[in-house]
Amino acid sequence: MTPTESQNVHRLRKNAVGLMGVIFMAVATAAPITAMTGNVPIAVGFGNGLGAPAGYLFATIVLTVFSVGYVSMARHITSAGAFYGYISHGLGQVAGMVAGMLATMAYVVFEASIIGFFAYQANDTFKTLAGVDIHWLWFAFVALALNAVLTYFDINLTAKVLGVFLITEIFMLGLTAVVTLFHGGGPDGLMASSVNPVNAFGTPGLAAGAVGLGLFMCFWSWVGFESTAMYGEESRDPKRIVPRATLVSVVGIGLFYTFVSWMVVAANGHNAPAIAAKEYAGIFFNPTRELVGVWAVDLFKILILTGSFACSMAFHNCASRYLYAIGRENLIPGTARTLGRTHHSHGSPHIAGFVQTAISVVLILAFFFAGMDPYLHIYTLLAVLGTLAILVVQALCSFSVIGYFHVRKKHQETANIWRTFLAPLTGGLAMLFVVLLLFQNQEAAAGEASKTLLFRLIPWIVLGFAAIGAGLALYLKVKDPEKFGIIGRIVLEDTVERD
Repeated sequence: MTPTESQNVHRLRKNAVGLMGVIFMAVATAAPITAMTGNVPIAVGFGNGLGAPAGYLFATIVLTVFSVGYVSMARHITSAGAFYGYISHGLGQVAGMVAGMLATMAYVVFEASIIGFFAYQANDTFKTLAGVDIHWLWFAFVALALNAVLTYFDINLTAKVLGVFLITEIFMLGLTAVVTLFHGGGPDGLMASSVNPVNAFGTPGLAAGAVGLGLFMCFWSWVGFESTAMYGEESRDPKRIVPRATLVSVVGIGLFYTFVSWMVVAANGHNAPAIAAKEYAGIFFNPTRELVGVWAVDLFKILILTGSFACSMAFHNCASRYLYAIGRENLIPGTARTLGRTHHSHGSPHIAGFVQTAISVVLILAFFFAGMDPYLHIYTLLAVLGTLAILVVQALCSFSVIGYFHVRKKHQETANIWRTFLAPLTGGLAMLFVVLLLFQNQEAAAGEASKTLLFRLIPWIVLGFAAIGAGLALYLKVKDPEKFGIIGRIVLEDTVERD
């Protein structure tokens, strides 16, 4: 099979989802309520303090610049593998295989990570609101089972479920923020200086290294927005929907994050860093209780559950599509008949979905039998592992835009000094900067979990998967050049790349 042939390949269901469905899934993957209640307290309490909202504004600008090049590729390449396909076309098959392995590993562990957060919150919420103590492991199994079932069916069903959950969590976050705005802020007013871009890099009294941790937490909050490209093969008009959904998701999420974090800081006043360091989600719950009511706090806790479950579902879909994208190329004999198959009527990557569920079950059980905590260890360690991998892939993706349009000279009608060179170059360097921030602050980001063996192995695990990808590609280049040529090159028929 030549790089552009697609016969005998099981396809995902076409025209299954529209613009809003793709946006819902991308934003749900970024998980607004989980990102805000999980990351803002760390950014405010231990990171850039009162300048955390400015950090979110800075991240919005950087990721918007990154997206300019990303959507330029999306206009010409439509693949369920997203980064895998883009980097293969822009930087070559070896880099593409490295990216495919890293991205697949990242999304595979992200589901288990969010399941850990969901299970912990579910156990706590049931004890608090219902007085029932159900072990967190049962909640984890129920969530994994639901994800497996929903992935089995048409992607449109998943989009509708995610849409409902997403609207409710955005409503809850927005409610407290808007009430705070109309209330004129907290004890120190609206504190407009918190969104001054200069304060993203430090405010008086910050400890050394705190700014790096704060900025990293801001960027971490976006992980998953790039999943828009994964649904291109199932969207109704991928050349238009994917670019639009990506930019709407990035800018929309960014402005929302900036507004919510600003209002949270304002509601707590200059004491926000001290409150966040001591009470974590209390910086959300306390203003909500005072300005809206006790009922809103209870609703807030419930929506954290539905929001984190929606996030796990979105990551499950991402991981399934990466496993499917690599499997259908049959680089490892037999995977085309298993991972690369789609359901005959639903058009879903159902086998890849079940494999993803099995991997998540194994990960959850491994942590459980090791006596580890679902929040402290499962959520934190797997999130740091996946985030490190995906940031490396995002940097590679930025540079692949330059390689595709300016080195390989593809689609010169689209090539542009800003859109396909300066923007991706800036975005790629910024992503490498964020990777550096992660390395410098990984112990602070992991907290108590940094004392574990898994934490110390994280950089080596990332390097190991990258080496496996490079090794597999180089082996195929020597032993099976035809398969080597396929790496990352099976794309949607009507947008197939031609030499």
